[in-house]
Amino acid sequence: MNLTDIALLNLRRKKAKAAFVLAGLLTGVATMVALMGLGSALTHEINHKLEKYGANILITPKSDQLNMSYGGLSLGGLSFDAKEIYQADLAAIRKIKNSANVAAVGPMVLGRTEAAGRPVLLAGVDFSEASILKPWWKFAGKEPLDGQVAPGAEAARLLGLSPGGRVSLGGREFTVSGVLEPTGSQDDHLLFMPLAPAQQLLGKPGLVSLVEVAALCKDCPIEAMVTQINQALPGAKAVAIQSVVKGRMEALAHFKRFALGVSLLVALLGGLVVLVTMMGSVKERTGEIGIFRAIGFRSGQVMRVVLTEALLLSAAAGLLGYLAGHLAGELALPLFSQDGGGHLAWDPSLAGAALALALICGSAASLYPAWMASRLDPAQALRTL
Repeated sequence: MNLTDIALLNLRRKKAKAAFVLAGLLTGVATMVALMGLGSALTHEINHKLEKYGANILITPKSDQLNMSYGGLSLGGLSFDAKEIYQADLAAIRKIKNSANVAAVGPMVLGRTEAAGRPVLLAGVDFSEASILKPWWKFAGKEPLDGQVAPGAEAARLLGLSPGGRVSLGGREFTVSGVLEPTGSQDDHLLFMPLAPAQQLLGKPGLVSLVEVAALCKDCPIEAMVTQINQALPGAKAVAIQSVVKGRMEALAHFKRFALGVSLLVALLGGLVVLVTMMGSVKERTGEIGIFRAIGFRSGQVMRVVLTEALLLSAAAGLLGYLAGHLAGELALPLFSQDGGGHLAWDPSLAGAALALALICGSAASLYPAWMASRLDPAQALRTL
């Protein structure tokens, strides 16, 4: 009979103690797995939803221009070498290293024209990408198609435009398909139409004035994507819209820190349960340990018996805790998910972390009781029989 057999026999004889230690560790591991699994699933959901709040990278032509506008009040500016961006070059954005993180690329051409005798700013937009970049856009009427235009709310008021009406732009007649509902931004003052007709009307075929990019930044730093885009488009300047990026990252980081903090706290409590239970077990087995020492067991062997018991229970708690935590996370996910659905993915790395956590907590909490058992005086231990 080797030391492992002795440890297994002890666990069978002390089923209640073993079950208590197992339950303590299992609870800690299951809580960690459930929280980390929930955190991962909800982070994915939050990240997916946050992507709907617009672009986080803006690409503009390189120039020596000093922007002299603030809060919608423009005082003009000086431009020495401003160039438009070639629309064909935008394909390079889809080939950067982190191209999988690019959710949408929205080119926009801007130019001055006249409507109803007033100078207005016309914006040509790729409306298929705008649905991702500007999901808050709502039209009273319909989005414009070829031959149609949609004014912002303020532009419609000043120009007297309404859905179904007609307006002359650059000597051509366009139908007003709808009016963009107020956004509180400069969009309220623009006229919108599809990109290609706007490029033709403004005399800028194949050119765009700026590009908005929505990047999925859960797995990559936004700065890295900005650098990659700048390298792919040497004639343009990409910048991160810091307020949007930092808001997303802080929301995700806060949730992860909460889940990690609670997990560590519960794991610590599980370790304390193991420590107290194993110390009580050692005291109860003082006579048994005295017999071991009397028949020739060395202090190191006694210590190994106690640690083997703890490691066997810890391994079982790690495996069962992962299964229990995954099941608990699945049951709890509908309560936290806004969509009320979703599933936790089986994560081998999380399973490995659960097993490692259980082994570390179990062995660390058992070191002192094992050391106490190994230090017992055989003669004194035998007197307890």
